Amino acid sequence: MFLLETDPILNPIAQLGVAGLMGAMWLWERRTSQKREQQIDEAHSRIIIDGVQLEELITVVKHNASAMTELSATQRQLIAELKEVRK
Repeated sequence: MFLLETDPILNPIAQLGVAGLMGAMWLWERRTSQKREQQIDEAHSRIIIDGVQLEELITVVKHNASAMTELSATQRQLIAELKEVRK
């Protein structure tokens, strides 16, 4: 009883009764649940966007690897031709 007299927050809650307290807890749970669902939706959107960016990055890396392979083949061919010229 002494705790209710000293804490201004507990007194209004105690006046609600058990049903009011359960209702308040349910409302609080719904509010936090909605916030969590919003966070999950935002995270999902970021994952989708990151997935698209990752696909684009993979495409660029594949093109770069192909270009490096062609450059290497061209250099080998050039070296071979230079060796032929020196003979």
